[in-house]
Amino acid sequence: MTLDTMVEAMMTEVKRNLIHFCETLDLSRLTPDVAEQVSGALQQTLAAAGRAGYRAFLLSHETDQDLVRDAQGEVYRFKKVSNRAFMTPFGKLSVPRRCYQNKTDTKSYVPLDAAWDMERHYMTPQVREAVLFSCAMVTPNETVQLLSKCALFEPDATSIKREVVQTGEQIKAHRDALDQAVRSEESPPEGTKALVVSADGATVLMNEGGVHFGRSAQRPGPETSKEKPTAYRVAMVGSVTYYGDPVAPGKRPERLQSRYQAHMPERGCPTFKAFLEAELDAVDSQALPDVPRILLLDGARELWNYFDKNSRYDAYHRCIDFWHAVEHLSVTAEALFGSGPQAKRWYEKYYAVLHDFDDGAARIVRSIDYYAVKLKRNKTRAKHLNEQRTYFKRNGKRMPYATFRQNGWPIGSGPIEAACKTLIKTRLGRSGMRWTRSGGQNILAIRTYVKSNRWDKAWRHIKRMERAA
Repeated sequence: MTLDTMVEAMMTEVKRNLIHFCETLDLSRLTPDVAEQVSGALQQTLAAAGRAGYRAFLLSHETDQDLVRDAQGEVYRFKKVSNRAFMTPFGKLSVPRRCYQNKTDTKSYVPLDAAWDMERHYMTPQVREAVLFSCAMVTPNETVQLLSKCALFEPDATSIKREVVQTGEQIKAHRDALDQAVRSEESPPEGTKALVVSADGATVLMNEGGVHFGRSAQRPGPETSKEKPTAYRVAMVGSVTYYGDPVAPGKRPERLQSRYQAHMPERGCPTFKAFLEAELDAVDSQALPDVPRILLLDGARELWNYFDKNSRYDAYHRCIDFWHAVEHLSVTAEALFGSGPQAKRWYEKYYAVLHDFDDGAARIVRSIDYYAVKLKRNKTRAKHLNEQRTYFKRNGKRMPYATFRQNGWPIGSGPIEAACKTLIKTRLGRSGMRWTRSGGQNILAIRTYVKSNRWDKAWRHIKRMERAA
């Protein structure tokens, strides 16, 4: 029986390991060092027993036939027994498998590998999931270090990188179907009172050419090209956030859930926009007809142009992030009055005006026009003041903060600001990192599922798609 075979293999390994450890350790007195050594010995024993039991289980399903057929019905003849290593949850496991060749010796087939879907993989599913989840957070080298401290398996960094690439390509090839499958298992959070869509960008250092900005070096030395091997590009992040009621009267509403989409730099961002619109298509298919939709962004004109020109967002209430507007208000105060107490008084007055009145931006513009005539300033301050006047004039209709607060809607785009940091900068913006577009997207694809609390569903469907291929 398979069970008896597994138990016997495991118990033999446990006995052999414990006898060896007990002979080499002095167990007559309990000390911190002895306790630590015994703990390590038991851990190694469990790993060895797990490998032995797993090997016995796999080999119990090995065939002894001379002729076999693959899934397509092609006939293969036994050729030889070959050992192959697999990374299992118990460590590296070597398994002797019967290998077969077809009639023309042009193709090989290993029934045992095919039976447990390991023809194309070195790591078992549990190990793959662990390293992929870890690489969404830290680098492959750090993953190796982490696993060496807390797991029974220790894959090398090269194998981990290969797994990230393979899974990233798998996600890319089936992204639409995968996302649709994940979303089919979700529903809006109970108590949803508003749905907020936001988008923003974060710079990523790319491993590709870019124009060198700034004054060229004047000191003697070799001639250098204006083309540098690296350049910063903007990766995009979008969030769809469900909000409930305010946590207290006059306070911000409770954030119930956020889902994210992210994509590496791309001219015009067509893939990112498609991701975001697919996310919203799923939201619209759910029973939320009476929940107000809101666009909450900073003042980036490129983003507003996209949303304003896309008819699917016509029914969305629009708002510029309050804290970005406040930053512009601070610049305006300095351009008007410098950095003295008068600037502080003006800022505090119009902070309250902006916060409490829907026409706060128009009032700010009127105040700018009043003081622009009254006060003298140099060209630099005059230029800055004109830029801020244009900002408030152009975006005034997107600053209905009083109405938003009265309705219990958010006026700050915290989730998207946080997403730019946690999704992109924290992982892709570390010192010395330079990315290809495909390499960065492999990480972002996995990391987006993790940060959206979708990883468990996504991984289950990734495995299903691989096995169906």
